[in-house]
Amino acid sequence: MPGYALKQESIPVLGVAALQIRCLLDRQQFSDPLGHASAVGISSGNWPLFGMVWPSGLQLAAAVVLRPLHPGESILEIGCGLALASLVCHRRGAQVTASDCHPLAGEFLLENLRLNRLAPMRYCHGDWSDVPMQLPGQDLAPRVQGRFDLIMGSDVLYERDDGGALPRFIERHAMPVSEVLIVDPERGNRAAFTRRLQQLGYVLEETLLREEAVEQQPLYRGRLLRYRRH
Repeated sequence: MPGYALKQESIPVLGVAALQIRCLLDRQQFSDPLGHASAVGISSGNWPLFGMVWPSGLQLAAAVVLRPLHPGESILEIGCGLALASLVCHRRGAQVTASDCHPLAGEFLLENLRLNRLAPMRYCHGDWSDVPMQLPGQDLAPRVQGRFDLIMGSDVLYERDDGGALPRFIERHAMPVSEVLIVDPERGNRAAFTRRLQQLGYVLEETLLREEAVEQQPLYRGRLLRYRRH
């Protein structure tokens, strides 16, 4: 037994067929017997967050349904969790890499690819720290490498980033001409993040989100932040 309880849900996303998703039963789940999550700074309270279906993740998935795909473009999802947006893009035929720092995110992605009868998709270990952490005795997925045409994420501005680690990560992995797509549920760190990306040459197009991404769910309140650099 894995040490945590699971459930499977059919997740409807506006504009596409429903996704079959294996996720954690609730936010009370926790299992880190070898300390792998703790070693990358994931507390017991934050441990289950990667394995939940979140409103911002649904909004990002709905946004990429409508976004035109460009031939040959490469896409990176950061802090992917259950990777709903990556699954949507992958099913549309895009070249996608999902990434997260949680030790189990890659395992959950493999199962959800199987449940949706999708071909393999690349997964990488992605943390934004400038000093990579080494976990003795654990073989991590390969770290994010290379550059991407689109970097996307949902609710990734959840804490202050005074040192600018996330913008630096984006700069390392974004093509000179690129797009950054963020769904933000009205966090207070949006302005500082925007200033740093503007210093990197990005121009912001901001859309208020006051819509349902899933039927019979509460009205979502947040913003779709689309940064473009030409």
